[in-house]
Amino acid sequence: MTHVPVLTKEVLEYLDPKPNENFIDCTIGEGGHTELILEKNRPNGKILGIDLDPQQIESARWLEAHFKDRIILVNDSYASLQEIVRIKNFPCLPAGRSQIHGILLDLGMSSVQLEGTEKGFSFKRDQSLDMRYSDEANHLTAEKIVNEWPRERIENILKEYGEEKFAKKIAKNIIDQRKKGRIKTTFQLIRIIKDATPSLYWRQKIHYATRTFQALRIAVNDELENIKKVLPQALSILSPLGRLVVVSFHSLEDRIVKNFFREKEKEGLIKILTKSPVTAGRNELGKNPRARPAKLRAAIKI
Repeated sequence: MTHVPVLTKEVLEYLDPKPNENFIDCTIGEGGHTELILEKNRPNGKILGIDLDPQQIESARWLEAHFKDRIILVNDSYASLQEIVRIKNFPCLPAGRSQIHGILLDLGMSSVQLEGTEKGFSFKRDQSLDMRYSDEANHLTAEKIVNEWPRERIENILKEYGEEKFAKKIAKNIIDQRKKGRIKTTFQLIRIIKDATPSLYWRQKIHYATRTFQALRIAVNDELENIKKVLPQALSILSPLGRLVVVSFHSLEDRIVKNFFREKEKEGLIKILTKSPVTAGRNELGKNPRARPAKLRAAIKI
């Protein structure tokens, strides 16, 4: 299974990599965007590639064979960006100089994560309700949430993180069903969601379980808070005229990025390069429908 990176043309346009410049890919995945950047920043430009999911880091190992020491892979959370850069002394320039010309955050999940793991990210397969990107980084699972959290808290995350209009009914049904036995699998949860929602909801364009699964995944991995943590760090370590490019996949992520960019532009720290989010064109959507929700925002550090 191969993941197709989204908005590749647009990512390159806004990052604008040049020979010998250095970049950070905070969500390297299988290395699709990174490969394109490494082709552009030859002969000596480097990339620090970060991913919380250890399987994604292994999927990106092929870059080391092609680009040698120009690629540095780190299995960690981008919420620790400054610490990772310090520990790795990236990009290891002489006399203590550090030049980072661009940082990319692609916040989407890869095809491998959705369908190729046993983590319960996808509602298409009956798997355990895990939803952790990294077992070591987090002890909270989706199974723990649906079986142990109080109804009000479950309802709140479904509303806030999933923007689920039937959050109250779904949360109530989760509580009712877990009294009969522990909820352990994706298919169990899907049946609970289906029983709590009207039949018209089942025939919507978006699968009726999508928002609940999204909310649980965000809660398990603390995704929105991590975005809030990484953005100021990214801006801090960028060199003057360095570029920050963020690709988000739902409105909550995009709102955080938009508000951060607006705030920092008012403070005179950046210039926003995308007054409205850039989305996939017709050609890309024809080849990769998963690019439809992707929104790219970019800024340059002043």
